[in-house]
Amino acid sequence: MNRFKVAFRGLFLALGHRSVLVQIILAVLVIAGGFILNLDYFEWLIFTICIGMVISAEMINTAIEMMCDYIQPKYDEKIGRIKDLAAGAVLFVCLVAFVAGLIVLIHKIGG
Repeated sequence: MNRFKVAFRGLFLALGHRSVLVQIILAVLVIAGGFILNLDYFEWLIFTICIGMVISAEMINTAIEMMCDYIQPKYDEKIGRIKDLAAGAVLFVCLVAFVAGLIVLIHKIGG
């Protein structure tokens, strides 16, 4: 039971970070758009998985950045590359989610 408590604490900590909040706001907009377009079961499934992947990736990126800043508070080229890789992972997940969303929307509007 303690593990759930720690995990929920992590979720609430994530809400305090701007980058995670931005992703949540975008997720709310996507969900609102889904209601407007009257998505079906599988379309909601795709949107939900994509939203979960993006927010999870952003939380992991935030944790990596915090750990790097704790280990090396001053600028360090190696730490910078680690942060860049983590940020790149978030960007990649966002691009995949964007393409998946476009596919759903094109099918919904055109089909």
